[in-house]
Amino acid sequence: MPLHTLRSLIAVVILTAGPAAALAQSASPSASPSASPAGRGLRVCDSAHTAANAKFPLHAASTPWYHVRAVEPFVFAIIEPYQFEEVISWLIVGSERALLFDSGLGMLPIKPVVMKLTSLPVTVINSHTHFDHVGGNADFADVRAMSTPFTTARMAGYAHAGVASEVSATALCGNRPPGLDTTAFRSRPWSAAARIGDGTRFELGGRVLEVLATPGHTPDAISLLDRANGLLWTGDSFYAGPIWLFMPETDLAAYQRSIDQLAALVPSLRRVLPAHNVISVAPSVLARVPKAIRDVRTGRFRGTAPKPGQRLVPFKGFSILVSDKAVPTKRTPRSSGAPAPQRVP
Repeated sequence: MPLHTLRSLIAVVILTAGPAAALAQSASPSASPSASPAGRGLRVCDSAHTAANAKFPLHAASTPWYHVRAVEPFVFAIIEPYQFEEVISWLIVGSERALLFDSGLGMLPIKPVVMKLTSLPVTVINSHTHFDHVGGNADFADVRAMSTPFTTARMAGYAHAGVASEVSATALCGNRPPGLDTTAFRSRPWSAAARIGDGTRFELGGRVLEVLATPGHTPDAISLLDRANGLLWTGDSFYAGPIWLFMPETDLAAYQRSIDQLAALVPSLRRVLPAHNVISVAPSVLARVPKAIRDVRTGRFRGTAPKPGQRLVPFKGFSILVSDKAVPTKRTPRSSGAPAPQRVP
């Protein structure tokens, strides 16, 4: 099964049928996408996610490709629901300037959408530098980036061969938006005007955002915290769906430390705002991730193999997708309790 089908399918099952059904459904064909008024004939990849997001009305800045939803005053989710990644970029607007947290897939320009939402100066930072979060960076003058070799290497962009599968008919859920050349699509090079790091603060005017270094998914992964308003943007470190932790650049030990750090913030949070699928998740779901990843790393739960070399382990509200070698074949001894390698918690 292609990974794009897997990500969308498992996430919708988790939302609609609970974690037990996720294992049973992981090999089933993807459900038919649903029509969306903002798409003018395009069909969203995951109707359950769109329905979950619909509690926040579509903003007038929405386009045939982007859904814009105001989650809080001056906090806008910019969603790409017609491609399987269902990427969410975030525009946070203060009284003096604005910050764009991720710039999307880059299949269609995101800057015109941003300019509809604010006339203030915009700074761009990325939750990490996988191609689906930096696609619009090249269109902005003020991009700030982490100082890691991983980040620097990815500023060169991604050639078509590396992202061709992302614009296939299945990846686009049958949608080929006007203006997208699927035969030549690539992620463009970009540069950083300045560097950021753990603790960097952005004063937007009436709102302060703080960068938290949360490596694991990638070496340059960050989260963004609005302490005063109880908002946490988690990038790809957490979202409602299969959290991808199987790639060569993923460090599970670092991820464990980072997710522990984020979960410790839960008592002070009102919303968790991820970078894929569902735009607002209850903090209580994030609180369950540290134990889940420990249970996966010790082999307590092994889940199923959606494809050779991978293990998919579902939990309530999310699932974890890791490389097979990351999951012990035998459970690491614990002080009590019997092994339950296929159990769905």
